[in-house]
Amino acid sequence: MHPRDTLHLIAREARHHPGRTAVALLAIALGVALAFAVHLINASALAEFGQAVRSVNGQPDVELRPVGRSGLDEALYARVAAQAGVALASPVIELDTYALDTQGRKRGLKLIGQDALVAAALAPALLPRPDPALRDAPRLALLDPDRVFLNPAAQRLFGVNAGESLRVQSGNRLVALTVGGSVGADTGPLAVIDLAGAQAHFDRLGQLSRIDLRLQPGADRDAVLRALALPDTVRAAASDEAAQRVSNLSRAYRVNLTVLALVALFTGAFLVFSVQSLAVAKRVPQLALLGVLGMHARERLVLVLTESALLGVVGAALGLALGTGLAVLALRVLGGDLGSGMLGGAAPALQWSGGAALVYGGLGLVAALAGGWQPARMAAELSPAQSLKGLGGHDQALQRPWLGPALMVAGVALAFVPPLGELPLAAYGAVALLLLGGIMAVPLLVGALMGRITPPRHPIALLAIERARDQRASATITVAGVVASLALSVALTVMVASFRDSVTHWLDEVLPADLYARTATTTAQADSAYLDPTFVQAAAALPGVARVQAQRVVAVSLDPARAAVALIAREVGDAARTLPLVGSLQPPSPGGLAGLPDVYASEAVLALYGVQAGQTLRLPLPDGRTAEVRIRGVWRDYARQQGSLVIDRSDWQRLTGDDKVNDLALWLAPGAAVAPVQAGLRALAADPALLEIATPAEIRAVSLAIFDRSFAVTVWLQAVAIVIGLFGIAASFSSQVLARRREFGALQHLGTTRAQVLTLVCAEGALWTAVGALLGLALGLAVSVVLVKVVNPQSFHWTMELALPWWRLGALVLAVLVAGAVTAWFSGRAAASHDMALAVKEDW
Repeated sequence: MHPRDTLHLIAREARHHPGRTAVALLAIALGVALAFAVHLINASALAEFGQAVRSVNGQPDVELRPVGRSGLDEALYARVAAQAGVALASPVIELDTYALDTQGRKRGLKLIGQDALVAAALAPALLPRPDPALRDAPRLALLDPDRVFLNPAAQRLFGVNAGESLRVQSGNRLVALTVGGSVGADTGPLAVIDLAGAQAHFDRLGQLSRIDLRLQPGADRDAVLRALALPDTVRAAASDEAAQRVSNLSRAYRVNLTVLALVALFTGAFLVFSVQSLAVAKRVPQLALLGVLGMHARERLVLVLTESALLGVVGAALGLALGTGLAVLALRVLGGDLGSGMLGGAAPALQWSGGAALVYGGLGLVAALAGGWQPARMAAELSPAQSLKGLGGHDQALQRPWLGPALMVAGVALAFVPPLGELPLAAYGAVALLLLGGIMAVPLLVGALMGRITPPRHPIALLAIERARDQRASATITVAGVVASLALSVALTVMVASFRDSVTHWLDEVLPADLYARTATTTAQADSAYLDPTFVQAAAALPGVARVQAQRVVAVSLDPARAAVALIAREVGDAARTLPLVGSLQPPSPGGLAGLPDVYASEAVLALYGVQAGQTLRLPLPDGRTAEVRIRGVWRDYARQQGSLVIDRSDWQRLTGDDKVNDLALWLAPGAAVAPVQAGLRALAADPALLEIATPAEIRAVSLAIFDRSFAVTVWLQAVAIVIGLFGIAASFSSQVLARRREFGALQHLGTTRAQVLTLVCAEGALWTAVGALLGLALGLAVSVVLVKVVNPQSFHWTMELALPWWRLGALVLAVLVAGAVTAWFSGRAAASHDMALAVKEDW
């Protein structure tokens, strides 16, 4: 057949059945749109973060950074600047702190202290631009230690103009700095100050955060570093190290989100399968006539596959356009991290990629072709002469019944494979094999269930059950969409419910006090926003306070290639009671105070750094030294994916002399009110805005709201999967009814009434839907176990308990059962409305 004739037949079919075509296009478009939107969001967020890092760090050839947190000795700068091969050396102070806006609210701010005359060549975006209205000469403004220069984001956030004062937090006090102008860095809120001012105002005298180096042309990097003979407390780092760390930290989240988005495309393939099966069933007489007139089986195969390919191409094009729009909307509403907080929550500009569009568009085409393959084979294998006489039903004898169970067994085995590249790739394969194997095992399940049912005496019920038993090989076509969509929806529902339930219980364990106060939101800000011991003593003396527990949070780097681990110094006491432990504790360190200090590692530390409870660990200290500590136990920490260590505060002070405090937990006396204690704490602070004070209930509500926002995308994925599955039910039953229209005509000739035909179709529909719902629920629970027990620990390095929200699962199953029954009823009405004589006449 000429390709033009093939396209003519396809166009005619689409014009006659626009609804069916639109449903298949919608399925492919939604799947491609969700996957492509997630990719664009991730790519845009990472590009924005990388650009921000480059704006702040510039483009040095090498960065010299301290191994600890105390900073570099300023004396190193002179030696580095004079080293042969170094063209330019720029000393930098970099810290994360807070400042107050015009309403007195505390806002995050990154502050850069630099020598503007030197740094301009390395980081031109950080070159201060004095405001022309200033009376001082521009050169003097650049060197004024009491002036800061704000980038556009900081100007918008804090609402201050040149010449006005900006109050910036330094420890437990506020420093008033005059806004001297602006800088062009297009990042988050950023302020630039002279290096001497940063050292004086923020307790960094004699210290530097890093030294940026520009090497002379032709200079060998390794040779220059060897000549410098850097001490053990200094390391050389790449300029993009921070961006790479964030990319590595968020990679698991991004990959999991992409895989979940492809769920819609997976279910879309099954809908194409159902729609094309419906089209083939309805066109059996047409295809048979074309076969008699000379159309070969291969040409019928090509016809249906071409239809599927066109559905894939058009659906993918629509999906790419829709995905671009969804990405733009999500970036504006949820930010580049979709509410997870991993990339700062900023709203980056869209980074559209033609290569990615080809990849995701190609996936849509592959999904459509995969869905159309079996219907195309059905069209190719029909017998034209027999089909014209109504005797050519496609032989769907059960073939290779072992394949479905074999795939499920392989999926179970694959779930035990360790992660590859710190990603649960094998676990994703296990999920796919479980779903495919379960769908292919539908006939076996139907046969097993029907074999246990005693044949009823009622003729209609008997017909429904016997046909289900006899035609169980066709069950895969009928319920594939139901099984796939319900299984994936059940799996996502159980996964999210398990995580939320575990987080809720975890919050109950880690929030035992009556009131909490903190100075810093992030670990990076904890070095710039803290309290001193006198504040803790004064807080303990407040009326109504029975006990105060102080906590210090410090970032320690166990591996420069990874994000820093949060070290929490607090009163531990009986760890089995005060920490949400995983497993049992190791015996206490031998030797009492002379023994090694005990630390308690989060699950992420064990997974990322390959350590175990009972082993020792070299703990970096702020001054660059290391101390050997012993991991006594493992605790569950859902707040820090990068990992955390808990050490007793007395041990931390003995090791470092650090007596600063970031968080307070307060237990109130019986009958004491919360409000007076809150007012007393704020009165003790240099400014009430420097402290964030909340009750456990408020912290729990905010934490769960953040959780719900982070997983909001999964709700949409479940909705899309269910909608696609319901469309699949409609297409499957319509296909079955059309294929059996002669059977219904014969039944009416034999005396069956229209009401009885309708009852028969509804009974079969309810039976098939029940089987699909049962298998979908079972497969969904199996997949949820893989997601909760394998994918989650391999991706985020923490464990959680499996929670089954039975009422939500029951609602999902009930919705599918009702939709199947309603669809069968409408299909039955269409079947029963056929004229009896015309239906039988088609057989001759």
